[in-house]
Amino acid sequence: MRFMLRSKIHRATVTAVNIDYVGSITIDPDLLDAADMLEFEQVHVLNLSNGERFVTYIMNGTKGSGEVVINGAAAHKAAPGDKIIVLSFGLMDEESVVLHSPRLVLVDEANRIVGDSA
Repeated sequence: MRFMLRSKIHRATVTAVNIDYVGSITIDPDLLDAADMLEFEQVHVLNLSNGERFVTYIMNGTKGSGEVVINGAAAHKAAPGDKIIVLSFGLMDEESVVLHSPRLVLVDEANRIVGDSA
């Protein structure tokens, strides 16, 4: 078995941070659907603006809002306007790896989908 990249939301813009929340990243369900990510799924978040990296889980935001909110302790690792990459991973057997291609979702400044590999 290999731990492989399943999907990625590339260059999303952080719309808000909320330190007074129990944790997670809140993401517009339209982006989650495009990236084949689920609420409560573990994700890695890479902050292109400051180099921070952290692991958290997804919470559904408001559909169509474009929101990407960093919550809880991770809110110290981002600021509104930061560019981030959100990555999901999964275990795959050797046969699946050969055929696998991760789903890539590209977004604009308002977190609207401008391209994907689906």
